[in-house]
Amino acid sequence: MRPDNPTQGRVALPHATAPGEAAPARRSDWATLQRLLPYLWDYKWRVLAALAFMVGAKVANVGVPVLLKQLVDAMSIKPGSAESLLVVPVALLIAYGALRLCTSLFTELRELVFAKATEGATRRIALEVFGHLHGLSLRFHLERQTGGMTRDIERGTRGVQSLISYSLYSIVPTLIEVLLVLTLLGTQFDMGYAWITLGALVLYVAFTVTVTEWRTQFRRRMNELESTSQSKAIDSLLNYETVKYFNNEAFEARRYDESLQKLRRARLLSQQTLSMLNAGQQLIIAVALVLMLWRATQGVAAGTLTLGDLVMVNAFMIQLYIPLGFLGVLYREIKQSLTDLDKMFVLLEKDREIADAPGALPLALDGPPTIRFENVRFSYEPAREILHGIHFEIPAGKTVAVVGPSGSGKSTLARLLYRFYDVTNHDEGGRITINGQDIAQVTQGSVRAAIGIVPQDTVLFNDTIEYNILYGRPEAGHEAAVAAARAAHIHGFIERLPQGYQTLVGERGLKLSGGEKQRVAIARTLLKNPPVMIFDEATSALDSANERAIQAELRSAAANKTTLVIAHRLSTVVDAHEILVLEHGHIVERGSHAQLLQQGGAYARMWALQQSGTDT
Repeated sequence: MRPDNPTQGRVALPHATAPGEAAPARRSDWATLQRLLPYLWDYKWRVLAALAFMVGAKVANVGVPVLLKQLVDAMSIKPGSAESLLVVPVALLIAYGALRLCTSLFTELRELVFAKATEGATRRIALEVFGHLHGLSLRFHLERQTGGMTRDIERGTRGVQSLISYSLYSIVPTLIEVLLVLTLLGTQFDMGYAWITLGALVLYVAFTVTVTEWRTQFRRRMNELESTSQSKAIDSLLNYETVKYFNNEAFEARRYDESLQKLRRARLLSQQTLSMLNAGQQLIIAVALVLMLWRATQGVAAGTLTLGDLVMVNAFMIQLYIPLGFLGVLYREIKQSLTDLDKMFVLLEKDREIADAPGALPLALDGPPTIRFENVRFSYEPAREILHGIHFEIPAGKTVAVVGPSGSGKSTLARLLYRFYDVTNHDEGGRITINGQDIAQVTQGSVRAAIGIVPQDTVLFNDTIEYNILYGRPEAGHEAAVAAARAAHIHGFIERLPQGYQTLVGERGLKLSGGEKQRVAIARTLLKNPPVMIFDEATSALDSANERAIQAELRSAAANKTTLVIAHRLSTVVDAHEILVLEHGHIVERGSHAQLLQQGGAYARMWALQQSGTDT
């Protein structure tokens, strides 16, 4: 019994499809193969050489039973006679050994020559998918299921290797061998042998394909349940602290166990149908072997065939049916590799919501720019508009602050400036400009290169503190990282750590406190030193003493830079050149700190609440 391979060819749900978005129709297997061929054809000479070695290996393999027949027929003397040593066909023995060696040699040469093509195609596809995913919009990454998507990519890249391995190394060689064997049987013997072999092959293939197609539903269900359980497990582990906060370990274990129970039942059903498939295959092979050997034995008894002929027929059947015994597994794995590969191609072909305009040029800057939001409207969903015709300007080298209650659209301004999203009314004149250049008409990379941000929620790489600081400018070096850490008032803390700047911060930086993560984020932004700065609640996780110290550094960093500050604590924005009060997507007040206090409006009320300690 050949169990299903638990690690290859799994069919997964298209996790990259956004909620409410129709899943893309699955392309045909031939279309998927056509999509893959250009990657392999880059190595066309290796492909052709591999095919030549494959044919050579099969010719040598088919020649082995022919030589074995000659060897058996040549041994017509009595064993032990004095002349046996002289008449043993030494040349046939040497040729027999040479053919065996050639079979293995050509097979290894085929794999050696084609390995570079396989690995090269896999690397290129994986790199394209990785780059494409980074090019997709923030909306896609907020809606994705990380566990399921990474499984799809893993299966897809492995599917390339599996598809090539099973087709080029198993299916195609077997077909070549079948043609050679049928030709020899039809020419060396009567056509009855060829018809028995061909009939058994047709019946075997038809049975295998029919049952495997029927089994696909059970395998697909098993793989979907496996992906679901994987996603639940990863989501639970990523939210480890939340699970602990609410003492819900048992609840999470029950949820996971429910998925595992469904998966167990699906696997058992898949195994039962696999056993049925294997039993049917072996029955067809056994009947064909009996018929062939019965016919050959009759020929030997009648004197029309030699003992060598019987040996050759038996050897042919063994060589032919051993690889066919795995046809069901191979067919299923090839089908599932094609499905997995198609899912990865679906990711690769997913349209980029935010794309550079045709012929877009880099943003041209010669110093701190002027930034303008002109009649900007935006909605994450069509039925709920977040920003309603926002219009303001950040003069070159000046600081503008945006304050207001949570959910008013403050952080959305930063996302739009970074061009994580495009304004929804661009066709109606809504736009964001930097030095008069519409950011939708210049390259995204140049816009983001000109902006540095300290985000409200800091997420760090699972690497060293130095790596995370240097992420602002990877080529800067250790001394620059230390200088940035000093400016962010985190150098002393790092120096006290046993491993200093080489301390690992853990997944998403969870080994550091909120304030420490925020200071690392400030350090890497200071290191980037761009002409435009965005501080999105940049000191919200800091204590008052550190906040006051870092505020001075941030003011120094923002000097002669165009700066957008998004804040909840009004004490952090009192020095801004202009303060905008945002409520429900509208600018309801604007002016300096002193002007807004004199107006006695929304800003003055928020200031009074925070000064009294009612709203901190």
